[in-house]
Amino acid sequence: MDDNTSIAPTPLVYQLSPEQIAGPYFRNPKLIRRNISEGAEGIPLVLRLAIVDAMTGLPVTDALVDIWHCNARGAYSGWSKVNPDQEVDADAIGSIPRTDDDTYLRGGQFTDKKGMVRFTTIYPGFYAGRTLHIHVAVRITAGNNYLQERHVAWVGQLYFPEVVSRSVLNANEYRGRTVSPLSNDQDFFYENMGGEASTLKVHTLGRDSNEDGFFGYTTIGIDTFAVSTQIKPEDFDKYTV
Repeated sequence: MDDNTSIAPTPLVYQLSPEQIAGPYFRNPKLIRRNISEGAEGIPLVLRLAIVDAMTGLPVTDALVDIWHCNARGAYSGWSKVNPDQEVDADAIGSIPRTDDDTYLRGGQFTDKKGMVRFTTIYPGFYAGRTLHIHVAVRITAGNNYLQERHVAWVGQLYFPEVVSRSVLNANEYRGRTVSPLSNDQDFFYENMGGEASTLKVHTLGRDSNEDGFFGYTTIGIDTFAVSTQIKPEDFDKYTV
C-alpha cells in the first residue's frame, strides 16, 4: 500500500438500543410541541434525545419522536382517574379504559439535521409497581408530515439515575404517597429489557438547588428499516385523542 494513500475514517457505529413495551397508557394526541408540561407541577426537566442509525452511525433526520410519562403523582393524561397507588395488572395497549381527554406530558418532535429532539417537561413521578421512566416511540417519516408516516421503527423506555430520583421524590410535589417506587433493579422491565443501557445521563440545571430542574440526555440507536412489534401503525390511528 502506498504510504500516501489516505484512509477514510471508520464511521461511528452505535449499538441498537433495547426495545421495551409501550405500556397500557399509550395514545396518539398528534401534538407537535417542545413543551409538553401543560403547567403540570413538578421539578423541571429538559430532555434531549439524539436518534442515530445504529448501522451507519449517522443521525436520523425528520423522524417523529413521541414521548409520554406520568405526572409527579403518578397519573397519566387520559387515565387521570386511575389510582396510581394501586398496581394494575395490565401491560398491553388499550388494556385500561381511558377516563378523560387530558393531554399533559405527551407530545412529539421531528428530529433536526443532527438527529436531535428537545422537550421541556417535568421529572416524572411513579406509579405502583414501576420505577421512574419515560416512554418513547420513533416513527420514520417521509418528511415533517403526519400523512407521510412510514413505520414505527423503535419503542422504548428511558430511566433515571436513582440518586437523582431520590432527591426529586423528596420534593413537595412528589411526596405523600401511600406506596413507594420500585428501585431500577426491582423493576421487571428495567432488569429484563435492557434498562441499564436506557438510563439517561442527568445533570442539574442550576448550581444552588435541584429545584431549578434537571437536564437529561441520551443517544438512541435504531434500525431505520426495522418495524417495531410494540406499536403498530394502526395503533396510532386507533388511539388518538
